[in-house]
Amino acid sequence: MHAVISWVNGDDPAHRAKRMKYMGLTPDSASDDIGGDTRFRSLGEIHWCVASINRFAPFISKIFIITDAQDPHLGEFLAKNFENPIPVEIVDHKDLFKGYEAALPTFNSLSIETMLWNIEGLDEEFVYFNDDFMLLSEIKPEDWFDKEGRAVIQATRWSAWVAAFLRVIKPTKNGHKPFGYKDSLLNAADLLGKNHFWYFGHTPSPLLRSVLRNWFENNPAALEENISYRFRNPLQYNPQELFCLLAEDMDLLKVTSPKYHQLFLKPDANRPEYMAERLKRADSNPQLMYGCVNSLDKGSDDDRQLFVDWINRRLGIQS
Repeated sequence: MHAVISWVNGDDPAHRAKRMKYMGLTPDSASDDIGGDTRFRSLGEIHWCVASINRFAPFISKIFIITDAQDPHLGEFLAKNFENPIPVEIVDHKDLFKGYEAALPTFNSLSIETMLWNIEGLDEEFVYFNDDFMLLSEIKPEDWFDKEGRAVIQATRWSAWVAAFLRVIKPTKNGHKPFGYKDSLLNAADLLGKNHFWYFGHTPSPLLRSVLRNWFENNPAALEENISYRFRNPLQYNPQELFCLLAEDMDLLKVTSPKYHQLFLKPDANRPEYMAERLKRADSNPQLMYGCVNSLDKGSDDDRQLFVDWINRRLGIQS
């Protein structure tokens, strides 16, 4: 079983210059929901993500990290903290999009996620992480794929009609309706003509390569459309949701409750008590499995340091 992580260092001058060049061609691209700086900042999250896999899921045989002409240089960090770290392989965008190079360059996580099945040498069973995801306790292989070969997700069922209604009444911001996570899930349901979708949190996604590859090979226009946007676009669908709905029809999906298992952190510099309270609550929860720290750059210096100290203790690592 493999793990795949998408990562970008948006503060890299070369990457930032390339992004700025293309942002001018895309209306609203500077909005946080589309292409704002916070979507590309890297404050060390990739270290915690990779360390958490080594600490809590050592059965993973390889970690692929998807980048755009970048390298997080994890070798020294992993050697310092783990006796036999899981091998890491960098997958550049030009290799990920092999055969679909016209979509490059891209600064769009949904476009990148659409191409995961195209990684050379990827296992049939793999787990996808954003770089700000991390494991917070021991994971067993059956937490991601059961004995029948079904992908196991922690999710709740949502009515597509209700989600569509909420989208219609959503207020505008900066001249447009924000394109949110739930919108991308709904778009996947609409694409497949489903009256529901599975709302999974910001957690690792177990995926079956053949399900995605076979569907995209039979629906090339849907693939090419989703990867054609250099920045997030309200017309895009979430590929992990697409997988869930396809796998459900094939009896290759098992849905479990997310209750008590997930920690989502979104710091706010104007709420000084937020981080300490959430971390204290996390430490008292023995069922906690997954964590995600979103927009860490928007928290205060104290909040960031509090989180760094906490996650280093949780993972038993040194920065």
